[in-house]
Amino acid sequence: MILNERETRHNHLIDVARQIMTAARTAPKGKGLDLIEIIVAEGDDLKVLSDKIYALGEETGLKFMLRDAENILSAEAVILIGTHSRTQGLNCAHCGFATCDEKPESVPCTINSVDVGIAIGSACATAADLRVDSRVMFSAGLAAQKLDWLNDCRTVMAIPLSATSKNPFFDRIPKENK
Repeated sequence: MILNERETRHNHLIDVARQIMTAARTAPKGKGLDLIEIIVAEGDDLKVLSDKIYALGEETGLKFMLRDAENILSAEAVILIGTHSRTQGLNCAHCGFATCDEKPESVPCTINSVDVGIAIGSACATAADLRVDSRVMFSAGLAAQKLDWLNDCRTVMAIPLSATSKNPFFDRIPKENK
């Protein structure tokens, strides 16, 4: 049997995405409380995500979102990592409020956000170990959060994945500057 890498690339990337999700899941969590949600988007969902990023760019005037909306279409898959919001009861004041009870519901618990960051680091390290191109994207994470793909999660971040001869997520030039 002969396997051509170009013909097997997508399935391989989905397998890699599963390994990356496992790495994010097993990353340490504050107080051992696992509030993280992790999903992978692929296929037609990438267009849905791109359209939402574009709409957010139009709405906010943030031009990098327009670039990212186009760029996300270069991904084979996108890992999305977010956290449910739940105070840890540490009264650490890292969120800007003296106690957890004083913190408004609209302000995320810093420990929850740090957990997302640690999971992102573990996920990106795994992507690098497996020689898959990636980049952390706030814009795509926000779009997924607005689409509620992670069931009311906050602080959602995205990691698009690609396996091509050049990482499409770096050295990007906005269309209007080409």
